[in-house]
Amino acid sequence: MYICPIDKSKKKVLWDLKYRFHQIKMSKRKKIIVVGGGFAGIQLVRRLDENLFDALLIDKINHHQFQPLFYQVATSQIEPANISFPFRHIFKNKKHIQIRLAEVTRIFPDKNKISTSIGDFDYDFLVIAIGCKTNFFGNNEICRYSLTLKTTYDAIKIRNHILKIFEKIISLNEEEREAYLNLVIVGAGATGVELAGAFAEIKKNILPKDYHRIDFTKFQIYLLEGSKNTLNNMSDNAKTASQKYLQKMGVQLLTEKFVTEYNGNTLILSNGDKINTKTVIWAAGVTGNYVEGLPADCFTHVNRIKVDRINKVFGSENIFAVGDIAYMETPKYVKGHPQVANVAINQGKNLAKNFKRIIIGKVPVDYEYRDFGSMATIGQNKAVVDFPFMKFKGYFAWFIWMFLHLMLILSVRNKLIIFINWAWVYLTKDSSLRLILTEDKNPCGK
Repeated sequence: MYICPIDKSKKKVLWDLKYRFHQIKMSKRKKIIVVGGGFAGIQLVRRLDENLFDALLIDKINHHQFQPLFYQVATSQIEPANISFPFRHIFKNKKHIQIRLAEVTRIFPDKNKISTSIGDFDYDFLVIAIGCKTNFFGNNEICRYSLTLKTTYDAIKIRNHILKIFEKIISLNEEEREAYLNLVIVGAGATGVELAGAFAEIKKNILPKDYHRIDFTKFQIYLLEGSKNTLNNMSDNAKTASQKYLQKMGVQLLTEKFVTEYNGNTLILSNGDKINTKTVIWAAGVTGNYVEGLPADCFTHVNRIKVDRINKVFGSENIFAVGDIAYMETPKYVKGHPQVANVAINQGKNLAKNFKRIIIGKVPVDYEYRDFGSMATIGQNKAVVDFPFMKFKGYFAWFIWMFLHLMLILSVRNKLIIFINWAWVYLTKDSSLRLILTEDKNPCGK
């Protein structure tokens, strides 16, 4: 069979036509700016149709952080790199996605523009996925002296602080050690409970091996909660079980008490009691990260942005909010959805689909959260799980907790590393991840 070759002039015409078609196609693509690379932002950007959209992901840091395991970094159980995923690596094969390391300073809704620390950017659609920060309820003194756990850096800071505390204790007289041997965690939600349980385990299994001259029976872990129970968003079964686990592990659980003051040395409670401590970890609530430019009536009293059922900001046609920062009232959740990873992930997925539906002229699909349950771990073989169809605790709950968290980790490599690390700690009851990582204050030797 003879195939007639295409001469060079015809080939050039074909390439020109292909190039012009590509240019026309590109000119129709909509530009979406996504501010924030948390669970919601990442899922949204990953699922945008590359034939319809160009995406610009803006974040203050260059990686996605797996927040549910921050407490394990803070307690020297896993390395921060294992739960941190660089954006440029995640999207290395996605040429329609750009990434900028910057902080958004203001939104200009009337101009379809945002200002950032590196300049201004125009958009067709804007998605705000900036999440939340720790809420100190206006107490600047507590904010100044306490530690938080909202970023990978926070987790490293806690780890450094705890290890330096014990290095300091060795050099102190017995009467000077009290404040250093009291660790206070404020807030008994999942973060507080998991931190308290993890610290109780390293107190028993790890620290005594490293610091032979410290009497760890005097190391007290306090967990403070303003309400009557731990894990208030979970079932009565989970509340009761978590309290029993913590008390059995030696955690001092103080409920129905609030912190009124903390000056870096003495913490004062609402009933007048005082605890001398150099370590306070604040996990008692969150408030939305604020961005300038939206009308005041778009925000709730804790700075969450009010959105409709497709995550569109009230009063706007092309600005959306997803994840923890979004406040959406639905028939099932009249006070807004819980601020958990599953809500953020599925809002991001749903909005990506809705953007395509909007462009091709279809009706967007309303979002509703399907609650698959909640869980918390208190230590090895100790966890509580609330599924819609059943509630349980103990070893099986702990196994389920580990499995589901591993499945949420983004890369296979990191899943494997974390699993091996967990297995090693389980078998040996030890960890070698006890590096103190601090900057050299005098790099020139001055």
